[in-house]
Amino acid sequence: MKPIEWLTQVLEVGAALAAAPLFQGWVNQCRAWLQNRRAPSLLLPYRGLRKLLHKDAVIATNASPLFRVAPYVVFATMLTAAAVIPSMGTRLPFSTAADAIALVGLFATARMFLALAAMDIGTPFGTLGARREMMVGFLAEPALLMIVFVASLISSTTALPLISEHLATRALVLSPSLAFTAVAFTMVLLAENGRIPIDNPATHLELTMIHEAMLLEYSARHLALMELGADLKLLNYACIGFALFIPWGSATGGAGPLALAAAIPALALKLLVAGAVLALIETLSAKLRVFRAPEFLATAFLFAVLGMLVHLLLGA
Repeated sequence: MKPIEWLTQVLEVGAALAAAPLFQGWVNQCRAWLQNRRAPSLLLPYRGLRKLLHKDAVIATNASPLFRVAPYVVFATMLTAAAVIPSMGTRLPFSTAADAIALVGLFATARMFLALAAMDIGTPFGTLGARREMMVGFLAEPALLMIVFVASLISSTTALPLISEHLATRALVLSPSLAFTAVAFTMVLLAENGRIPIDNPATHLELTMIHEAMLLEYSARHLALMELGADLKLLNYACIGFALFIPWGSATGGAGPLALAAAIPALALKLLVAGAVLALIETLSAKLRVFRAPEFLATAFLFAVLGMLVHLLLGA
């Protein structure tokens, strides 16, 4: 392994940990500006995590070991996903494990532990949120896999770094198949991260919550790990989108330290634009009723299938 590859790996993981709450704060700030409200500080997510880490955890008497272990598993899976997603460079020490299908499995593992922990205590709202989360995941995962298959057909590989490198080095042309899958990926990102129109991360109305309903029984360091895991998940999905649809700016092939140094501001610029676009989508959208979520995700799946058909039939 070259030292530059390990440096890229360390920078990617460190940047993910440091920038995940900042990215969440940037989205919240953009939403407030678009809604003509006073924007919260960019550092508010960091302050919330620091406050939670200094508190003592309160755990229900009937909580099983699964309830205590779940926050660590969720955080570890999201951090592992950040290590295999080529956000700054495509040549990573973990490139052999950076299979896009395995990445979907990491997200599924985090969802499973989150849902099981929510049902562990036996509270009605936790169970309700877990059931809704599994319904969303059951419908979102096929759409995400279909998006991966389209990119894999274009690049002849399922390794995410190689897919990103192939797309970054080919000629810049308008690809209808990638355009359709980009729309599908945006819809999946909104659903998987509990954003409007599927869920509202700012609400605390128990009957409409999905993600927040599963965290009602957590406190202190456990809640901090869950919140940081959610921030990492949003950042990971954004970086997957960059790798598949905006791969330019990352250090590819045998690029040296200068290319890696240039990839850092490129990633920051992409996150700034992505956060503003995400806030705009949420501001212009209305939250769907729960029973309309399957229609939303079925539409995402159809867009991904349409992208695959366009590539297979037209080669575009």
